[in-house]
Amino acid sequence: MVDNIREPRQQRAIEKKEKIIKAGFNLICKNGYYNTNTAEIAKEAGVSTGIVYQYFKDKYDILTLGLEKYGNHIFFPMLKSNNIKFDKKDFDTVLKDMIKNYINNHKISNVAHEEIMSMVHSDKRVAEYYYKRELEMTTSIKELLINNGFKDNNLYEKVHIMIGLIDNICHEVIYHKHNDMDYKLMTDLVIDNIMNLFKNDLA
Repeated sequence: MVDNIREPRQQRAIEKKEKIIKAGFNLICKNGYYNTNTAEIAKEAGVSTGIVYQYFKDKYDILTLGLEKYGNHIFFPMLKSNNIKFDKKDFDTVLKDMIKNYINNHKISNVAHEEIMSMVHSDKRVAEYYYKRELEMTTSIKELLINNGFKDNNLYEKVHIMIGLIDNICHEVIYHKHNDMDYKLMTDLVIDNIMNLFKNDLA
């Protein structure tokens, strides 16, 4: 490991560092943090291991920078939801689509989700990233609802509960896979509970 980490200034060096971050993050998401080493990241980025250590202390450094740059797309796609338009009368359809998209997103990055959620419970920096983005997503969806006629009445708390319910059904379907569970029924119950949560706005 190199102690004197340098920050690239020239465009070519900046692009090389960005390439390493992207390659490293993609490999970690594909294979898992503990199943990825620096040599593999260097090979994927098309650079030498020495070059990697010029810009990063270790693969953990690459992971945290990768989360900041690319993590939202994988873990918090709803951060870009405030441009979505819908009729409140179709709120149940919006929720069905949201759950479907969440499940599909989890399927695409199954290993990444498992790996990062494991690290959330054991690593302070990863936990801070996750919880910060979680609150940003709550704010984003709150603004989406206000833009579509919902009243700002305990909306922040309601949205946070809604996200928790949706996240839970996604994890149930993707990770837990209980054979004795009717996931269609469970999804309908989640939607019913969310609809009830916002019943004053939907009246």
